[in-house]
Amino acid sequence: MTTKSAAAAARATVYGYPRQGQNRELKKAIEGYWKGRVTAEALHATAAELRQSNWRQLADAGIHEVPTGDFSYYDHVLDTTVMVGAIPERHRTVVDADATDGYFAMARGTQEVAPLEMTKWFDTNYHYLVPELGPDTVFTADSSKQVAELTEALAQGLAARPVLVGPVTYLLLAKPAPGVPADFEPLTLLDRLLPVYAEVLADLRAAGADWVQLDEPALVQDRTPAELNAADRAYRDLGAITDRPKLLVASYFDRLGDALPVLAKAPVDGLALDFTEAAATNLDALAAVGGLPGKRLVAGVVNGRNIWINDLQKSLSALGTLLGLADRVDVAASCSLLHVPLDATAERDIDPQILRWLAFAQQKTAEIVTLAKGLAQGTDAIAGELAANRADLASRATSPITRDPAVRSRAQAVTEADARRSQPYVERAAAQRAHLGLPLLPTTTIGSFPQTSELRAARADLRAGRIDTPGYEERIKAEIQQVISFQEKTGIDVLVHGEPERNDMVQYFAEQLTGFLATQDGWVQSYGTRYVRPPILAGDISRPEPMTVRWTSYAQSLSDRPVKGMLTGPVTMLAWSFVRDDQPLGETARQVALALRDEVTDLEAAGTSVIQVDEPALRETLPLRAADHAAYLAWATEAFRLSTSGVRPDTQIHTHMCYAEFGDIVQAIDDLDADVISLEAARSHMQVACELAAHGYPREAGPGVYDIHSPRVPSTDEAANLLRTGLKAIPAERLWVNPDCGLKTRGWPETRASLENLVTAARTVRSELPAS
Repeated sequence: MTTKSAAAAARATVYGYPRQGQNRELKKAIEGYWKGRVTAEALHATAAELRQSNWRQLADAGIHEVPTGDFSYYDHVLDTTVMVGAIPERHRTVVDADATDGYFAMARGTQEVAPLEMTKWFDTNYHYLVPELGPDTVFTADSSKQVAELTEALAQGLAARPVLVGPVTYLLLAKPAPGVPADFEPLTLLDRLLPVYAEVLADLRAAGADWVQLDEPALVQDRTPAELNAADRAYRDLGAITDRPKLLVASYFDRLGDALPVLAKAPVDGLALDFTEAAATNLDALAAVGGLPGKRLVAGVVNGRNIWINDLQKSLSALGTLLGLADRVDVAASCSLLHVPLDATAERDIDPQILRWLAFAQQKTAEIVTLAKGLAQGTDAIAGELAANRADLASRATSPITRDPAVRSRAQAVTEADARRSQPYVERAAAQRAHLGLPLLPTTTIGSFPQTSELRAARADLRAGRIDTPGYEERIKAEIQQVISFQEKTGIDVLVHGEPERNDMVQYFAEQLTGFLATQDGWVQSYGTRYVRPPILAGDISRPEPMTVRWTSYAQSLSDRPVKGMLTGPVTMLAWSFVRDDQPLGETARQVALALRDEVTDLEAAGTSVIQVDEPALRETLPLRAADHAAYLAWATEAFRLSTSGVRPDTQIHTHMCYAEFGDIVQAIDDLDADVISLEAARSHMQVACELAAHGYPREAGPGVYDIHSPRVPSTDEAANLLRTGLKAIPAERLWVNPDCGLKTRGWPETRASLENLVTAARTVRSELPAS
């Protein structure tokens, strides 16, 4: 096919779309179902309407081929587990009794049965449910969801492409099931899994699928020769199926590297590749393997993970280069648009000048359509769009909103000594123990307590003017009093104020720092029904005034026990925001760190002896390629130390991390030089404690004994047994007792019961320790 005809064939598509609806209708329906207020029929009807609304939006915008199967009630990896029949044995009874309840039991657990482990989806803030597999796993095909959603889209007269998690990525994301040896490799099940995928493909073909997309993002990570051979075998076998849909294998989030030639030569019908800046080398690598003659290339030239407008001319140039490398070139975002909010035009409080710089899912869809039109018909066909885009890009590049000379001067003046504590840990630890007087196995929580409907209503009333600021602050004071009183009565050793004044652990700080913008409707799914509104980082960052001192000091005035000051660390502030793309992340991190440093020293001056700076995103932001790790970890750990190193030796610095593969970053955790770290560990059965011990981690740690992402209440025995496991790896003088994460999403009844059991477990295990 000639270049001209390849351009004429260019079409617009996307890999996935936000699931929640404009007003988070899905969240409300699911949570209503959990509480018994919404029937299963009503829940499924809401979901069907949201799917159809998404498809209509995409088709009306000019998308030629809509995705199906990307919609999920909780998580698309969990959907894949159902599709291949890999239901854990402990969940089979409830799944067999009711498929919907069983699905949510795998996601959230029940009082009787623990849920699947949850962790981050590559380097995003989306969480997936980890498949549990073993040598006895039997896969069986269940394509009902995938077929039903394809059928819905085809009934609307749309060209539709089912999207599935690919078999290699599915197995690489899996872990050995409980009771299976830790060295079991799920990838050894590939030959057992491929016939199930073949059956699903046949079902989709019979239902009318012309193309099916198989997502293989795991192949952008460093992979062994054996893993690459598995990918080669998988797509050689699937490609060899006679009566099947056309296969489009998709990767995203980074460069494919050694996996690109494997996929390029596979007998599949097309590849979907990321061509944004993060994966720019994909273009050269594709040329080096001779392109994709006779195949379809879906070019991800619009960033699907950030919210800045696309440089249309730059993307057109890349697309033009790609035209000679494939039989047909189509245009897409770099990944699913699941990772961005729905519609920027819904934002009413953002400066109109800045709004011109933003593109959420609907705006990105329009960019994709414009680029496809320009590729197919030439730049004259989109001259107006190109001119407007150039003006918007120039507006941002020259705006004084983006630069503050004072902030830049301070950041440039930072020295290596500024990021080091004044004394080594051993000396600090002795000073802190003398100062705080805590028992062995001290108990604490991570920071937040339940955000009740009354608290949310009070914030809404304040915004709407129904109550004044003094009235709102009295409500906050009453909540803090309740939280402190409960902790004292329960016997917790290091208290928190519960964070009732905070809407979100990043947004709350972003609203008080220069350079950040908050959205009103910029919701993005984090996990299940948990949605967040990531702030937008548009300019240089500073802290005009203290952010947390007042409420922390008030809480401390209510108790003789230490109350932790609670801050969100610089890496997490960036990871859970939409960051600027016009300067290196390390420079932005240093600006955030200096703002937080001011807050830490003010907390200490106000009498706060324990200060926690949370960095749950340190692992998730780790680059997907090992060659990029050192540079990232250097600036990331420096930013944390810069935030926390200006305090006295007897001030105890904590940090917190959750839901990530910590074993990959144990050295970085050590390099943070925090005095205490608390980590998620309940679902992974204290795995992280063993990883810290294997590394020789010398500081104090609190691997969690209470899984807060499930409504179930852990018994005293369960928590005590986890503690005993932790003690095998971490000595009692360095082991803390705490939940996995903050309690914001939990209700008060389960929180009370769980924390009472946690404290009882700590006392029980403490009594078992040898007398000193």
